[in-house]
Amino acid sequence: MLIQLGYDIELDICQPLTVVGVLNVHPSRSADLLESDQVTVSPATQVEEYSDSFGNRCTRFLAQPGTVRLSNSTLIQDSGLPDAVDWNATQVPVDQLPPETLQFLLASRYCEVDSQLGQMAWQLFGNVAKGWPCVQAICDWVHQQITFGYNFARPDKTALQVSMERNGVCRDFQHLAITLCRCMNIPARYATGYLGDIGVPPAPCPMDFSAWFEAYLGGRWWTFDARHNCPRIGCVLMATGRDAADVAITTSFGPTVLKKFSVVTDEVQQPMVRTSMVA
Repeated sequence: MLIQLGYDIELDICQPLTVVGVLNVHPSRSADLLESDQVTVSPATQVEEYSDSFGNRCTRFLAQPGTVRLSNSTLIQDSGLPDAVDWNATQVPVDQLPPETLQFLLASRYCEVDSQLGQMAWQLFGNVAKGWPCVQAICDWVHQQITFGYNFARPDKTALQVSMERNGVCRDFQHLAITLCRCMNIPARYATGYLGDIGVPPAPCPMDFSAWFEAYLGGRWWTFDARHNCPRIGCVLMATGRDAADVAITTSFGPTVLKKFSVVTDEVQQPMVRTSMVA
């Protein structure tokens, strides 16, 4: 399967300031790219690319006053298969976890592991089989208990507040599920990227970047999505972190106004290969 990816973002800026973008396809998918994956900044300026502490590709540049446009269009090869599922994936005891996964058991900006959510998690899931069944039970509960709606979006909403208000957008679903997993001693990290309406009815709203999460089971990271709560096709990872604060699409070190925001993630037809037979 071929998927066209891209975005067009415009920011109004009133003074010189630095912008950091996390807008590239994740390095783990670089081999699948069929076209260049470069952030274009207009007006043109010097751009620095680097990898952050989570291994995400980042772009930093100094923006001048006026309208700054960030855009990209690329093509990626995808298996066309839904997210993998393994009900036999086991929970790794904390004392045997790789050291680099331990940070994903701790509290972070939007995931208050050291709150009343810990007690709630053990009450709800303490008797569920460890490993995949526990993570899936958490996804089921969040999916059933939280109402989705763009009008519920709030940049400072934490997992605890989501559990109390019982509503949110995709990132809120993932923050709550991540927190509950961590409370159950399962490393969980936030993920963001492209997730188009491939294999499902089109959503009646403009395309956007999406959020899901990954849980560490059986020695590897697995994809889960507490909002949709079903394996999806065409999920293209851009970045992972402790929560949304680590993988913001853009971080501006000064005041900005979002003027335009559009995302493209569409399946495209494979090019036809013409063959001929000579007798």
